[in-house]
Amino acid sequence: MIKKRKVNSTNKSKFNPGILVLENKSIFNGIGIGYEGTATGEVCFNTSITGYQEIISDPSYAGQIINFTFPHIGNVGTNKQDNESEKVWTKGVIFNSEITNPSNYRSLMELDLWLKKNKIVGLTGLDTRGLTNFIRDKGAPRGTISNDRNGNFGIKKLIKNTLKWPGLNGLDLAKTVSTKNKFSWKGFKTWTKEDGYKKIKKKKLKIVAIDYGIKTNILRYFSNFYCDVTVVPCQMSAEDILALNPSGIFLSNGPGDPAATGTYAIKIIKNLINKNLPVFGICLGHQLLALALGGKTKKMKLGHRGANHPVKNLINNKVEITSQNHGFEVTKNNLPKNIEITHKSLFDNSIEGIKLKNKPVFSVQYHPESNPGPQDSHYLFSNFINEVKKYAKKKRY
Repeated sequence: MIKKRKVNSTNKSKFNPGILVLENKSIFNGIGIGYEGTATGEVCFNTSITGYQEIISDPSYAGQIINFTFPHIGNVGTNKQDNESEKVWTKGVIFNSEITNPSNYRSLMELDLWLKKNKIVGLTGLDTRGLTNFIRDKGAPRGTISNDRNGNFGIKKLIKNTLKWPGLNGLDLAKTVSTKNKFSWKGFKTWTKEDGYKKIKKKKLKIVAIDYGIKTNILRYFSNFYCDVTVVPCQMSAEDILALNPSGIFLSNGPGDPAATGTYAIKIIKNLINKNLPVFGICLGHQLLALALGGKTKKMKLGHRGANHPVKNLINNKVEITSQNHGFEVTKNNLPKNIEITHKSLFDNSIEGIKLKNKPVFSVQYHPESNPGPQDSHYLFSNFINEVKKYAKKKRY
């Protein structure tokens, strides 16, 4: 006789009713998870199948509600080491399937509890494919996500909140997520199974990283090259940055409209370029560099968010699979003649990398530091460090 296995039913009573309201008044019902409350932002989708903790804690998602296309989120739990920033800026998260008990040797906390701790409103049980199709066809909409134990949502009020929110166009979020004071990076290297995040003992090359919403794994990559990294606020003047005596400048990723951040960032970047320092930018840093060099940016219909985006390197004609997260792009129109396009997206031919023809200044739209995602493009850190070494050598003589 076969005994029936006793099913340990997930405690659905601990979850609340949840709802998502879009700006066109579309309504998606689900189960509330994470923090009990309401949040409004731009609803986007991410196609990654791993690294949900790194994605949610990426400051570039400030002002956004992330719809995960991969159905099983939460099955490896969360830990204290994989956050990409000290504070989580994401507005909300949406999952298809119920969060299961974590099964991973590094897990210290269930995802639902981690969301509560970081005050992130979440929904599960939604038709994430239907929502993704909507975003694909109509573009990333404004939306409001709500988790209420009594299900008292007040649909009209949620719609009003959604329509009242201005959207990301014209919104400078770098000032919000940037460090308020400069600090020296602790010096942990990228993760390995043998050593975890190992701390370096000697720091050699002096790098200044301008923080527009920097991911921690970028700093870890610099530690791989034994760099002494000082992270500075996004509005620190070029004069104060130069007083730190750097041999290279890094322009970080970050959220919001680059044109809005550019109102103060462009002048700073221009002054640094004029000093002939090596400059490397990623994501928002790439867009700000383009603006500083005379280029323009615009809002994309969908944006690129996932860990499987093919990019062609136009210098060596190789294809890289990349991790991406951006909703704005550098436009090809009126691009100054001293800028060379180095990389392009094989999804939509948008610009994915540029360099200045006569100086060691370059940037990419995607994330070579991954976390999550492939590591096809980490050579870019090597390229930058080589330029930093050349500059440091010149300074000694």
